[in-house]
Amino acid sequence: MKRALILIITGAALWGTIGWYVNHLYEFGFTPFEVVTLRVTSTAILLIVYFGLTEKKIFKLKTIKDVKYFIGTGIFSIVFFNFCLFTTMNLSTLPIATALLYTAPIIVAILSRILFKEAFTKKKFTALVLSMMGILLIVEILPSQGQSFQWLALVFGLGSGLGYALYSIFSKYALETYHSKTITLYTFIVATAGCLPFFPYDKIFIFTQPAALFYAIGLGLLPTAVAYIIYTIGLKEVEASKAAIFSTIEPVVATVIGITLFSEAFSVFQAAGMACIIGAVILLEKWPDRNQNSIAGTAGKKGVTR
Repeated sequence: MKRALILIITGAALWGTIGWYVNHLYEFGFTPFEVVTLRVTSTAILLIVYFGLTEKKIFKLKTIKDVKYFIGTGIFSIVFFNFCLFTTMNLSTLPIATALLYTAPIIVAILSRILFKEAFTKKKFTALVLSMMGILLIVEILPSQGQSFQWLALVFGLGSGLGYALYSIFSKYALETYHSKTITLYTFIVATAGCLPFFPYDKIFIFTQPAALFYAIGLGLLPTAVAYIIYTIGLKEVEASKAAIFSTIEPVVATVIGITLFSEAFSVFQAAGMACIIGAVILLEKWPDRNQNSIAGTAGKKGVTR
């Protein structure tokens, strides 16, 4: 549990640094969806080159039918949730988009109960509520702000949460057969194939500037390739619903980066939100359920049973 906790939180923490790379790429004139395309493309290229030189066995698929898992993680998760997220941002505000994106742990908990028969304990419910309260406080969604809201934004926002959640679900199935490295590799190969029509071909000249190339490659390396590999390793050792709650550490990291690097304001509500999320993680890690088997315990090293 401790190893899985460290891996998942490290992966989520790396996700929390995405904004630093993205904000710099926006300064070069890229649109949000172009940045998504750059992210998945640079990640796929980096993974193909690295594994091609070091671990060619990672490319091996047992059957072509297994591509369905990577269509799930690549298209239905990575591409779909980014599209929904950026659409929500355009229709409403960044805080609302962020809050709706992090409905993902709730969706994962529900789907994991249905698909993997994961127990939905009182402790897990408490941790889930704590993490959701923390996210709302961090992004400062407060009734007193009187923000206008569009129902279409709600639809796309919940869509982003669903897409975000589906990575954990599809990965759980894929982990029964494949290493996390193979899952990450084919996730981004498939995602890149889906995004190729949207690649900013007319802006390739921008990458003659070293800084632009640095941010594009950096976005594909640490907060994407490395983050997804170690998150998926951790996911193999813990229930998908718990992993989703652990991953809510991401907005905490994003908030800290915003404060330290971009001099963003920090309120008492955000401090309370960070405390709620950290409390939820501690609750799950320090007080494990004694009356039920974990996924790893019941299914062994190969993953969950269906």
